[in-house]
Amino acid sequence: MTHSLTPRDRGNLPALGAAPLIRLDAYVAEDGSTVVNGHLLEMGGMRPPNEAILDAVAMFARTLGAPVAATVIDRTEQQVARLRVHPDGSSRTIADEDDLPPGRERTAAEEAAFPPLARVERIIQHAQREELHAAFVLASALREHLTLRRGAEDELSLEARAIEAYLAYLRGDHMLSTVLALTVARIRCRTDLDRAAPDVARATAAWQRLWDEGQVATRGQELLHMWERLSTAGLLQEPSHHAMAEAVRSRLAQGGPSLPPQSSPAAAALTAGPGQDPAPAAPEDKPLKPARRGLRRFTRRANRSPGPSS
Repeated sequence: MTHSLTPRDRGNLPALGAAPLIRLDAYVAEDGSTVVNGHLLEMGGMRPPNEAILDAVAMFARTLGAPVAATVIDRTEQQVARLRVHPDGSSRTIADEDDLPPGRERTAAEEAAFPPLARVERIIQHAQREELHAAFVLASALREHLTLRRGAEDELSLEARAIEAYLAYLRGDHMLSTVLALTVARIRCRTDLDRAAPDVARATAAWQRLWDEGQVATRGQELLHMWERLSTAGLLQEPSHHAMAEAVRSRLAQGGPSLPPQSSPAAAALTAGPGQDPAPAAPEDKPLKPARRGLRRFTRRANRSPGPSS
């Protein structure tokens, strides 16, 4: 599986002169690793992620001298929380309808303050130092927040998911790498078929490392459907792509009868016709519970001292 981790532009640095912050973002991975604004926090001792996030966001509020909004994706709770944190350290959760109104202008201002490409640079730097866990967690955080703001089919969201898939591959998690890469390929096949072949190739490279027979059959059938669609459209130009398509076909044939082409929602999403509702763009993303008021772990009284850090 090839997905270059080379910085594209050395000028992708944080925008020091960006407009005042509109919103910060935080992410808690399933293992408790915690990210705020694209930086992995050092978690000393048994300090809970929610306390570390509140301290970090409150520091921004004190620096700005004004309340700061924050969106927290917490995978340990499968929940997204929206916060308002004040310079005195107090915080409260707010419901979706109480949040700042969405819109391109707000998204543009937020991303000007913390550019996604600068975060990609940081991910690359961790990967080049072989700090693969840190790189993967940062990539997951970036993909989750871009998907939440822009949608799974957005170009930046797709690129972040592709990087996450490649890092999972480097870490040896070939099942997760296949799932992530297949999602990218699935979306590309539906929205921009002319550019889909390299993404299908990356998904195939991860799939070739799978050993579970059920996963090999299910994921392989979807890959075969993608390769056949590309072939029918005359889009298999690279000899390596022809070879990968044939490798999928041969492996499925060796494993016994293949599954029906339209046996999965993911495959059905590729060919949904006019008037039909396709499957979700990324059906394997674990759904998040909607934000609501009163989440105690993100509520703090004024001037409350942070918890112990060791």
